[in-house]
Amino acid sequence: MTERTPEIAAASAQDIALSIIVPCYKVERYLPRCLDSLLAQTREDLEVICINDGSPDGCKRIIEDYARRYPGKVVLVDKRNEGVWRGRMDGIARARGRYIGFVDSDDYVEAAFAETLLTLAQRSDADIAVAGFLREDSQTGRVVSREMCLERPPLRLSEDPGRLLEVNTAPWNKAFRAGVLKNMHDLQSPPPVLDDVVFHLLAYLQACKGGGFGPAASDAPCGPGGRVAFSDRPIVHYLVRSDSMITSMKPGQVQAMRKAFLEVRDLYRADGASEAMFNMLDAMAFVHLGISALFRLSSTPEVRVSEEARDTAAFLDAEFPTWRDSPYFMRSYAGGRGATFRNMRIAHRVFKLGLMGPFLGAYSCFIRTFKRDIKW
Repeated sequence: MTERTPEIAAASAQDIALSIIVPCYKVERYLPRCLDSLLAQTREDLEVICINDGSPDGCKRIIEDYARRYPGKVVLVDKRNEGVWRGRMDGIARARGRYIGFVDSDDYVEAAFAETLLTLAQRSDADIAVAGFLREDSQTGRVVSREMCLERPPLRLSEDPGRLLEVNTAPWNKAFRAGVLKNMHDLQSPPPVLDDVVFHLLAYLQACKGGGFGPAASDAPCGPGGRVAFSDRPIVHYLVRSDSMITSMKPGQVQAMRKAFLEVRDLYRADGASEAMFNMLDAMAFVHLGISALFRLSSTPEVRVSEEARDTAAFLDAEFPTWRDSPYFMRSYAGGRGATFRNMRIAHRVFKLGLMGPFLGAYSCFIRTFKRDIKW
């Protein structure tokens, strides 16, 4: 008796609306659920590109099995281990869809994942479509937080890039116009941590200046000024371990992050980014170097947070000078824009007062005690 393969049609290259890139490394335990959720989508005009990043476990075998059962629908890209950044870039180069999305291989998505993002992007003529997501405890399934689930009006990067500060910097709840990602700048030495932040900064730059016409048929130009649209519907289940909300970082990794931010800054200059985009970049540098990186460093016993904060302030003053008086942290801008801007404004004031050491200590204690995180 021959095995029956589920009848999920593979779209032709001209018919692919969304390419979904799934980086895979040591996730054989979670990968089948992830792929099953992508193959249960309400849209069929998709392709799922699985990047086996030299994974030493059974990821390649699992992907090969799915690719055999769903030919043309599931695609294996097998490569030596180079990290998530290079894997994503390899997936972008391979993608044939008019839009490109991402899903982490240890997460899973709602059946309306593709439908929600594509409908939003097409209806709004958006270069980037953003939807909500749930953070869930991997052991209990308890929802830790609901994020990007508030109704938001669309924005144009050329008009108000400061609103990007409230957008999460993970790619897995978004769809990007293919031309944005296929034509954006690449980094030869991406940072080992917080690389998602840099990825988004480069995507924002490309979206703002226009997608351009690349060699692939799917490379459509961006709309004027770069348009970002939002859906408050949660479509991604992002799994977290309840004991891993606090992650550590080494000083050397902070240096790599700084180097990446400097490279991004130089690319913004070379591309003639607007003053508002530079203000956004400087504010992002503060949020991720002055808050996120310091928070991660604070869990390393040998690190003196107050000294690191002074060093970070000196670096920001020299390279991203508008962070101190950023219009996006002013009451006039942040006051009526919700909890994210309120939290960033508080952290901004605490940082300038030189109180990040005790502030982060109290913050870490809150997370450990209540198993909840405050998103900045």
